[in-house]
Amino acid sequence: MAGDLLRLARVKAGLTQAVLAERAGVAQTLISAYENGRRQPTLPTLMRLLEAAGFDLRMRLEAPDVQARAVEEWAASRPAGERRRWAREQAAVGSRR
Repeated sequence: MAGDLLRLARVKAGLTQAVLAERAGVAQTLISAYENGRRQPTLPTLMRLLEAAGFDLRMRLEAPDVQARAVEEWAASRPAGERRRWAREQAAVGSRR
């Protein structure tokens, strides 16, 4: 999840991994490892990387979304092939943004 958030911030800022790494004072390979889920940043590190991309992390507590949970349970009950197709379609939509 942290890697996805970092990638989203970097892409929204129009930065390459190399530029973000330079701004944050870390190696590009570390940014890659975070974004690809090979490593997990600590919360302070994630916040520093997001700041280097021009964003800050804000969190709040909310009551659970019952409808969202029902949709997740329904989606999990679908056949594996359908779940894979849906994931590919969602990835394609996300890459067009």
